[in-house]
Amino acid sequence: MADRDIIPHRLLAQAAGNPSKIAYQVKLDGRWQPTTWQTFVAEVRTAARALIALGFPPGGKVAILGFNRPEWVILAQAAMLAGGAAAGIYTTCSPDEVQYIVHHSEAHVVLVEDAAQLAKVTAKRAQLPLLRWIVMMRGAQAIGADVLSWDDFNRRAEGAPDASLDARVAAIDPSSLAALIYTSGTTGPPKGVMLSHRNLAWTAQLLIDAGGGATDADISLSYLPLSHIAEQMATIHMAATAGTCVYFAESLDKVADNLKEARPTVFFGVPRIWEKFHAGLTAKLGEITGIQRRLLDRARRVSTEVNARRDRGEPIPRLLQAQYALADRLVLGKLKAALGFDRARALISGAAPIAPDVLAFFASIDLPIREIYGQSEDTGPTSYNLPGRTRIGSVGPPLPGLEVKIAEDGEILVRGPNVFMGYYKEPEATAETLKDGWLCSGDLGALDRDGFLTITGRKKEIIITAGGKNITPKNIEAALKQSPLIGEAVVIGDRRKFLSALITLDDEVAKKLAPGAAPDQLAAAPAVRAAVGKQVDEVNQTLARVEQIKRFTILGQPFSIAAGELTPTLKLKRKIISQRYEREIDAMYKDGE
Repeated sequence: MADRDIIPHRLLAQAAGNPSKIAYQVKLDGRWQPTTWQTFVAEVRTAARALIALGFPPGGKVAILGFNRPEWVILAQAAMLAGGAAAGIYTTCSPDEVQYIVHHSEAHVVLVEDAAQLAKVTAKRAQLPLLRWIVMMRGAQAIGADVLSWDDFNRRAEGAPDASLDARVAAIDPSSLAALIYTSGTTGPPKGVMLSHRNLAWTAQLLIDAGGGATDADISLSYLPLSHIAEQMATIHMAATAGTCVYFAESLDKVADNLKEARPTVFFGVPRIWEKFHAGLTAKLGEITGIQRRLLDRARRVSTEVNARRDRGEPIPRLLQAQYALADRLVLGKLKAALGFDRARALISGAAPIAPDVLAFFASIDLPIREIYGQSEDTGPTSYNLPGRTRIGSVGPPLPGLEVKIAEDGEILVRGPNVFMGYYKEPEATAETLKDGWLCSGDLGALDRDGFLTITGRKKEIIITAGGKNITPKNIEAALKQSPLIGEAVVIGDRRKFLSALITLDDEVAKKLAPGAAPDQLAAAPAVRAAVGKQVDEVNQTLARVEQIKRFTILGQPFSIAAGELTPTLKLKRKIISQRYEREIDAMYKDGE
C-alpha cells in the first residue's frame, strides 16, 4: 500500500470516478431512497468543514452514539478527512458508560441518534468538561444551548472554506490515528483500540482481495453495531475502497425483511444471528412431507457434497454439476430467495465460535458460511476460511501478509500491517499486549500441518479445578449450544471439584416442548429439563471425565445487555454472571459430587 493510499483518498476518488453510482440506500416513507457517491462525498465534505468551523483541531476526536444511519458514517468519514478520528459508542451503553467513553476519548463533538440517547449525554454533562458540541442525527429535535440539529450543524460549514479542508486532507499522516474502537469491556472498563489510517486502508484492501475482489456491484446490509470493527470495516472502509452499495437496516427487528429487499451479495453475521436463522429454518423445513420432503432431502445431499468439494478446492464432476443445477432450480434457489440470499456470494460468521452443525446445515441449503477470526486489535481479521481452502471446525488459514504463531502457553500471536497502534492513554496495557511487534491475542489456539488455525479457548477464561486441571470452557459451551433449546451456557468450576453449568433457554423452542407452561415456568417444565439433560449427556460423551458437566441449572430468564450480563457484542460477562447467580451456583455444589 502506498503511503498516500488512505481511506479519505479512496472516498474522494469514488466521487471523482463513480459519481452516479449508488453509495447507500435508506428506507423513507416505505421506499428505499438512493444516494450517489457524488452526493455522499459532498455530505462528508460539508460535515468535515462544519467540524473545522466548530473548532475541531487536527488530531481531534468525535464520539457517535446511535443505530446504523448514514449520519454515523458521514461523521466518522468527516472526522478522518479533518485529520481526526471517531469513537463509536454502543446504543445499549448506560449513561455512565457513555460518559466514560466521551470523556476518555476527549471527544470535541458527540453525535446522537435521538432524545433517548441525548438524555444519556445530558445526564452526565457536568462530567464532560472537554465536550463542546452535541449534534443530533436527521429528524431529531435539538434542545439545549450546545445542541445542534443535523441541518444546523451542516450550516456551520459556511465558516470553513473548501481550501481549509483540502489542507487538512493533504496533511494526513498514514501512521496517525484514524479510529478509536472501544472494547466491549468483558473484564473491566473498555479500552480504546487505536487504529491508524494505514491499518484501516491495508486491511480493507486485504479483505477485498481475499474475498475475490469486491466491486461497485456488491451490496451489503448494515445492521450490526457500527461501534464494532467488523461493521465499520464493511460499511465504512471496504465500501469506500471498492465503491460498494450499503443498505442501512431500518432496525434490528426489520433485518429479515430488509434482507429480502436489499438482497445483499455479501452478508456478515455473528453466530447468534445464524443460530436464529437455523432454528427458524429447521422448524419450517421439518414441516415438509411427501414428495417435497424427498426433493428437499435429495437437494440437501447434493448441496452438501458440492460445497464440501468446493471447500477442499476440488473440481465438481459433471454428473454432480447436473444434479446440483436441478436441485438449485427445484429447491435451493427458492429457499435462498425466500431469505434474501439469492444473490449472496459471501456469507461470513465471526466475533465468536459457531457450531459446526450450524455451518453444515447452511452448506446443505447451498449457503456456505465462511468463518473469520480476529479482533479489534488487528483491525478485524487474522484468519479466514476462503472458498477452496475451508475446513469446518477451524477459523481458516492466516490471511496473506500476516504472521501467526503459537506461544509456548498456547496463546495466538499475530504480526502484520493490521496490528494496532496501542490502547489510547494506557501504556501499561499496550505493553502487555504488544511485545516485539507481536500482538498477544489473549486467545488460545493451534495451527495444524496444513496451516489452519483452531481456537481452543480464551487465556483469561481458563478454569482451574480443585484438582489442578486446566479447562477452557468455550468449546464445551459451544457444544451445549448446538441444541436449539439452549440459548446460552456458562460453564462453572474454578477451584471447584467438578464442572457445572448455568443454562438459559431459547423461549420459542422451549414453548414447543412445554406448550401449556407459563413463561416463568418453562425452566422447571419436565420436558424442557429432560431435553436439556439429554443434550448435556450427549456432550459429556465427547469429553474427558474431568471436562464433563456433572450438574446444571436452568435459569428462568435469558442473559441480557441491560442486566450487564452480556457485552453489546453479546459476549458473556462471566464475573457478573457468577456474582449474580452465586446462590444457584452454590446450590449445585452443596452436597459435593
